[in-house]
Amino acid sequence: MKTTVEKYFFDQYHHQPTVIVRSPGRVNIVGEHADYNNGFVLPAAIDKAAYLAVSLRDDQEIHLIALDLNEKFSTTVDELKPIGDVSWPNYILGSAAQFLKHGIQLPGFNAVLTSNVPIGAGLSSSAAVECATVFALNHLLKTNIERVAMVAMAQKAEHEYAGVMCGIMDQFASMMGKANQVIKLDCRSLEYEYVPFKLDGIKILLLNTNVKHSLASSEYNTRRLECMQAVEMIQAYHPEVQSLRDATVEMLDQYVLPFNDLVYQRSRFVVDEMERLNQACQFLQDDNLPALGNCMFKTHDGLSRQYEVSCKELDYLVDFVRSRKEVIGARMMGGGFGGCTINLVQEDKIESLINSIKPAYEEAMGLPLDYYIATIQNGTEII
Repeated sequence: MKTTVEKYFFDQYHHQPTVIVRSPGRVNIVGEHADYNNGFVLPAAIDKAAYLAVSLRDDQEIHLIALDLNEKFSTTVDELKPIGDVSWPNYILGSAAQFLKHGIQLPGFNAVLTSNVPIGAGLSSSAAVECATVFALNHLLKTNIERVAMVAMAQKAEHEYAGVMCGIMDQFASMMGKANQVIKLDCRSLEYEYVPFKLDGIKILLLNTNVKHSLASSEYNTRRLECMQAVEMIQAYHPEVQSLRDATVEMLDQYVLPFNDLVYQRSRFVVDEMERLNQACQFLQDDNLPALGNCMFKTHDGLSRQYEVSCKELDYLVDFVRSRKEVIGARMMGGGFGGCTINLVQEDKIESLINSIKPAYEEAMGLPLDYYIATIQNGTEII
């Protein structure tokens, strides 16, 4: 990837890039939909990444190339704004705009982007590009911004230029990841700790449904509102409760369940999921993989039945592996309504599992099944 992007950059701009940054996609073991509820998440950076080659210019022009899409886009620093017809430039432009918002003078720049993070698979391909851009410009401009501050800049780029009000998890995992470790991240305080994730003989297998239902964006925003509604119902009696992070099952039973069963189901999943994450961290510390896998299956069942962000394709894949001895745990991952399932699978049984599940899924769903074997790697870095 590095050689490819470097050569293409030279062919297009007739000089070498000043810096090439690798920024990974992410998986999340447990803790889904907890980030925007100020809870805990357990993500990790993976070995699928965006690669961004960049050099600064002497003028105000910005020239961007998406190598994989064979597309180009140009603008100027003075005309930085979100664009509506194609999406990929917004991740770079929105990230660059954050430097201006911080009062930092921004010159023009040339950039070439390539990535092997599957798009639309729930692996945060956009966060990878945002973090790569912020990291590269921070290095080139010598602004010495701390990593956690760069995470916030990348998140703002997603909010302001892509129009997705994401939580902090995706950008945090991409920027802060460490090889063979997951990050227990407190999404309220941004305090974090690394938890060892060395699964001898076990690999992360991602199964891509190759579906992205149109419900994804609208239902994501609806779930956020439903969680806020539960908080407001509790606040009438407990004003100190600022998010579902502060809520208990007893509060939900007393102040939400009698009045709105749907909001209760949504908020109950989130509160239960926060407890599951703490259990999962302990299971990792104790090397209790069966218990960790059971947490993952419980998370999927909650996402499917209580939070209702799954779909028949995701449910099919999880149900298929549920009774397979070589599968430690599995669940849908990401916002929902498509994307990938994450599976912990015995490495020597992956091939036979794929040979079994791929034709079955394709016949049942009429869609191709793609798969990726992922390892946990370092976060954003210069290569």
